[in-house]
Formats: sequence, C-alpha cells, structure tokens
Amino acid sequence: MKKLSIAALAIMALLGGCTNAHERDETPKMLNVDFNVNPETAKPGDKVHFEAKVTYGAEQVEDADEVTFEIWRSQSKKHQKIKANNAKNGTYDLEKTFSKEGTYYVYAHVTARSMHTMPKKEFVIGKPSAPEKEGSSHHMEKDTMENEENEPLHSH
Repeated sequence: MKKLSIAALAIMALLGGCTNAHERDETPKMLNVDFNVNPETAKPGDKVHFEAKVTYGAEQVEDADEVTFEIWRSQSKKHQKIKANNAKNGTYDLEKTFSKEGTYYVYAHVTARSMHTMPKKEFVIGKPSAPEKEGSSHHMEKDTMENEENEPLHSH
C-alpha cells in the first residue's frame, strides 16, 4: 500500500511538473507589422508617408532582413518596389510624392526572424480611379525604380 501511495505521489508530481512547465511556456512569437499610410487621401504632389512598425512578440525588430514597399496604381501591371528607411525602434518608413491621380495600393513586404508578412493598404491621390477587382492578383512586372510616368522617385 505504501508503494502504491509513493507511486501515485510520484505520478502526480510528474504530471504537476509537466503542467507547470507547460503553463510557463510562452505563446509562440509571431512577426507583426503595424502598417500605416498617411494621409490615405492626398493631392498630386503631396508627400505620402508609409510606416511599418515591426515587432516579434513584444520585441521591436530593428534588424529586419527586408522591408520594402511595393506600390502600384489600380489596374496597372507596373509595380514599384522601394526599400524602406530603417528609422530605428522597429520602425521602417518612406516618403513619396505622386503626380498621377488615382487609387493606389501598397504592400509592406517584411522579412524578419525567418518569417515573411505583407500587409496591404489602399490610398487615393486626387480623384479615385476604378478599384481593383476582389481577388485579383498582381505580380510585379518589373522591379523598377521609376514610376508609371518614368519620373525619378521622390522618396526621402
């Protein structure tokens, strides 16, 4: 009987230890990007600010492998992919002006900690153009550093 009690206590201690270890385990960390476009509506020639705040769990990611902004005008097959500036504290940004009116889209391509995420935002310059159809997939036709009007980039 004594051996049975000792065995039962040992099993309970073992199970209890497993439970406590499990409770101590952290929730799996995920790559998170808080992505903003400001302003979401601008006039041609106005500066538009793109900002991606990158975290891994609660940690600010100051050394992302890649942070680029892929920008295109609705219905266009030409996409720009522009490297973001590392503004420190896990923040990556870009300022750009647009001369052509229309509805635009931007992906923030972020690669860090062996993960990749790409949140998407819509913004409008001047008068909106026809939006893209739901589910349409755009692939960059050319990794270009010029915009649709073949003007040099106005990024800061």
